[in-house]
Amino acid sequence: MASVLNLKESKASERTIVVGGLPVDFLSARLLVLLVKSYFENIKNEGGEVEDVIYPTRTKGIAYVIFKEKKVAENVIRKQEDQLPGQIGGVRFQVSRFDVEVFSSVNATLDLSVFRSQVILESLVMDLKKKIPALSFGPLKHNGRISVEGSFLAIKKLKESLLLKARFLSDKTRNFTSEGRKWDRQSPQRNPQKSPKCLESLRTLVPETARSREMLVLDTDVFLYLKQKCEFYESTLNKFHIRTQEREEGGITTVFLKPVCCQPNETKHVKELIEKRSSALHLKLRKETFILEGKENRERRKIKQACEQLGSRYPEVLINFHRTHVDIIGSSSDTYLFKKEVMKLIGQKVS
Repeated sequence: MASVLNLKESKASERTIVVGGLPVDFLSARLLVLLVKSYFENIKNEGGEVEDVIYPTRTKGIAYVIFKEKKVAENVIRKQEDQLPGQIGGVRFQVSRFDVEVFSSVNATLDLSVFRSQVILESLVMDLKKKIPALSFGPLKHNGRISVEGSFLAIKKLKESLLLKARFLSDKTRNFTSEGRKWDRQSPQRNPQKSPKCLESLRTLVPETARSREMLVLDTDVFLYLKQKCEFYESTLNKFHIRTQEREEGGITTVFLKPVCCQPNETKHVKELIEKRSSALHLKLRKETFILEGKENRERRKIKQACEQLGSRYPEVLINFHRTHVDIIGSSSDTYLFKKEVMKLIGQKVS
């Protein structure tokens, strides 16, 4: 059986795909390997002859499938990008290209307090654990924060799940407030001082612009890249005469689209265009973070200067300076090379 370490340095990596989100808690390793091999050798799935399946690996829920031909790996990736994910053992999985970042175990801290007014946080965590068994969750703290650890692919799936949840809750709130206004109109004798508290609290969750205009819920990192690095965003808003109001909370940015002089259907069209572009960016982008907190002033300055120095050489990379850290957002290859060069400039080895 091939080893993952050897794959990094060999041409076999061009024939390899990464399969994440596998149902490791329900199937034995031997059965899972057979199911994975059978699935990717099926011609209906654009598959072909599988040379090897590397599983289990050091990352929970991750397997590496090596095909005999590079073309087959490319076909499988293309199918994954164009269609819904397939299923193995009744569980949907994700496919991505083989790259060095999939080996990294990502640690993150989630702030779920943004959902507190609409869902029970403990139930939300239980739901996430079921949907993404490849992740390891820490204890939920009283302030709504929880630590999460897993592969890059699993963390990516987690962000997608939270974004979908946020969109659902936002749409639900908007529909609920609309029904509330309708009920008000149908009951003119009703005393406004006695309106249900739950309805009033829901109304305060969303600004007035959101109740009458189109609304987008986007990952903040994706939104910042879209706004600062893609001419598409501003040009589309200008073309259709749309103004925006933005609100960032808990890593999620809500964008309210307000038409200046266009028809409502055009505003909806702009929303669809931005959603489509942001979805494409979500699949493409990766973030690296340089921690400044706890470091000496000299080391902090070296990191910032290195990032500024490399900025002109990587025009497609977005650099966001914060008090406690520096975020680097761009394609997988750009962010990896950017981080590598920063570490070299500050005299540290790349892990």
